[in-house]
Amino acid sequence: MAKDILGNPDYLAISYGGYRQNSRDVQPTVEQLKEDMKILSAMGISVLRTYNVELPHASNVVTAIHELKKEDPSFEMYVMLGAWIDCKGAFTPNPDHNEEDVEANAAEIQRAVELANKYPDIIKVIAVGNEAMVKWAASYFVQPGVILRWVNYLQELKKAGDLPEDLWITSSDNFASWGGGGDEYHVQDLTDLIKAVDYVSLHTYPMHDTHYNPDFWGNAPQEAEKSDSARIADAMNRALAYAQTQYQNVASYIEGLGIDKPIHIGETGWASFSNGHYGNEGSKATDEYKEGLYYELMREWTNEAGISCFYFEAFDENWKDAGNPGGSENYFGLFTIDGKAKYALWKLVDEGVFKGLGRGDQPITKTYDGELSELLKDVASPPLKEQLSAQQ
Repeated sequence: MAKDILGNPDYLAISYGGYRQNSRDVQPTVEQLKEDMKILSAMGISVLRTYNVELPHASNVVTAIHELKKEDPSFEMYVMLGAWIDCKGAFTPNPDHNEEDVEANAAEIQRAVELANKYPDIIKVIAVGNEAMVKWAASYFVQPGVILRWVNYLQELKKAGDLPEDLWITSSDNFASWGGGGDEYHVQDLTDLIKAVDYVSLHTYPMHDTHYNPDFWGNAPQEAEKSDSARIADAMNRALAYAQTQYQNVASYIEGLGIDKPIHIGETGWASFSNGHYGNEGSKATDEYKEGLYYELMREWTNEAGISCFYFEAFDENWKDAGNPGGSENYFGLFTIDGKAKYALWKLVDEGVFKGLGRGDQPITKTYDGELSELLKDVASPPLKEQLSAQQ
């Protein structure tokens, strides 16, 4: 049951795509997905998140898990199934954010219902929309009332016995969309949505704000004399505190409404490379070392606090910014596309948890051949606050 899995540190969660080519036109095969499921299970992951049901991917993921369970009844993996929601005219020059794409959204929700009913032992959550309410999603966002309507629809199916009663329904969105940001989000439909979902799934990305809102990021003048490793550690601890503040802002808003609702993290992550805002020509945030520190800090905090964290993400996916191979969106994985474990997972490689596992013909090995000294050559210390101010 979702209530037994979410917030349980014995069931670590992750966001998963698994695409290995630079276009989603090339879908991972079921056998490739089974490879990935074994890798994730070996590192302690028991819950993963998908994003849409229109493409074959989510259905194939669930099929892969189903087949692995048949082969080994002790294999355990559950799914938070995403149903993509769009406004009318999404991804066109003139999106209408006051109307939804009713036909497409209804079909997507129906596919999610059918899959959840077919595999109730695997699918434990349906998430209506991904960053579908946050207003910077300018190509497709909808008003909270749209998400509310579909959440209520799914909750009614549960009451009628047309969906498993222990299936949890949520929407996964930016912290601001859940009331933790500006007043423009504080509308009655959001209040009603918070009441309607079984839990709140919020996103927090300090890495992006090392450029857009970097007050927490830069080192203070008194830190300038510290070692590089100490300056980086200070900055990453501030990044954790930044994420915790966004989480608490949502919690405080919901509490202020008089609502008692679980809150879990639907996404957070840290890219290991960027040729843009977050790289060494920008905020100097992205490298494998900082990614590894952030992953460890987030796991420690959320496990201790009883919060599920669907860490973004399992494997690099270069379709996300296919036109810019150095774009940060291509580098959020804990593994490279060819199956190398990034710094965050080097310890697990040393412990032998991936022995006999691999991606394609490549066994799981460490990036940089496991040479920390080589990795650190690509690591830059965060700028001083005064330098960040000059860049803005």
